[in-house]
Amino acid sequence: MKAEAYLFTVVAGFFLVTGAVYAGWSREPAGTAALIVSFLMASLIAFFFARTYQRLGSRPEDSKTSEVAERAGPLDFFPPQSPYPVLTAIGAGLAALGVVHGLWLLLIGVGVLLAGVLGLVFEYVRRFD
Repeated sequence: MKAEAYLFTVVAGFFLVTGAVYAGWSREPAGTAALIVSFLMASLIAFFFARTYQRLGSRPEDSKTSEVAERAGPLDFFPPQSPYPVLTAIGAGLAALGVVHGLWLLLIGVGVLLAGVLGLVFEYVRRFD
């Protein structure tokens, strides 16, 4: 997480410098506010990564000499074929078409999309019983 913390610290610094230059140059409040919010979000992510690194230490990915097997965990359940991804895609397509063609198609699309997503989420919920 150390590399990610440095990366987002650099991104936050970029937004801070860019925001300061933009605020002084343009005197436009919307862009300045967007750059300040971008700085704050990047700073929050950098802080999270830095604290996580302090708490957990380095990972196998952080070492240049580590092997893939050091990070590999146990293999888990791999589901067989499922109809729900297709149902989710159809629902998303109908909802997108509903934005263009009318509320009735949007509502049908949202219903199909909801059925597909709920099917994906709860398909194997009883697997550990």
